[in-house]
Amino acid sequence: MKKIFFSASHSPLAQKAFAEMTQRYGQSSLDDADYFVVLGGDGQVLSTLYDALLRGTPVFAIRRTESIGFLCNNFNNRSDLIQRLERAQKAVLNPLRIDGETTDGTSFSSLSINEVSIVRETPQAVRLRILIDGVERIAKFGGDGIMVSTPAGSTAYNHSCGGPIMPLNSNTLIITGINGFRPRGWSYAVLPQDAVTEIHVLEPAKRPVRIEAAGKALHNAVHAKIRLDKTQNVTLLFDPDQHLGERIIREQFLLQ
Repeated sequence: MKKIFFSASHSPLAQKAFAEMTQRYGQSSLDDADYFVVLGGDGQVLSTLYDALLRGTPVFAIRRTESIGFLCNNFNNRSDLIQRLERAQKAVLNPLRIDGETTDGTSFSSLSINEVSIVRETPQAVRLRILIDGVERIAKFGGDGIMVSTPAGSTAYNHSCGGPIMPLNSNTLIITGINGFRPRGWSYAVLPQDAVTEIHVLEPAKRPVRIEAAGKALHNAVHAKIRLDKTQNVTLLFDPDQHLGERIIREQFLLQ
């Protein structure tokens, strides 16, 4: 029998499902599991995906929360979980790698599956210089910040900031302004997936910024380099009729 490691959020629905499923299927350790099964919502899924990145274990998420659960499959306690896992379709995701530096020379490196954000620390708007593959594209961006997102992350924070939703197989990255007001009329750009984005912080003493990636923050940042790390990947599993690619396309037609 396949070994499963279950993780669950603190929601009552998730905790109830956790008790039922571990009794039925057992509970493996993180390192021995053939599958990670997540019970909860997207926050719990993203947390587990970073454990999966380290181990190469596929992740099957089941929505057990009142939130949207975009990365989750539907709950069905009458179905055989092992059969669902064996029939599931795969979505292989590469994370973003962020390398940053602070005003005192401290370096920072992290992975992020959805997006990386460079945002203001104070009421002062940021001033950022943006280069793509070494070419200056914006000499002075003004606003709350900038984010770079993957297609898998394009439906989340990126979309709420006015960025486009991109199909999973689009081979793109998206750079989106967060409440930008300079330059006038610019809100986002769609980039090739191999593009390297560099962001230089202008006036860091007067307008300090922080880098946010995968729940981590680097304060007083002065420079960031962001790219897709194709040496790393994580596999999400979906029921055949609920594949992530289909969800991303469907999300673009939701009107409410």
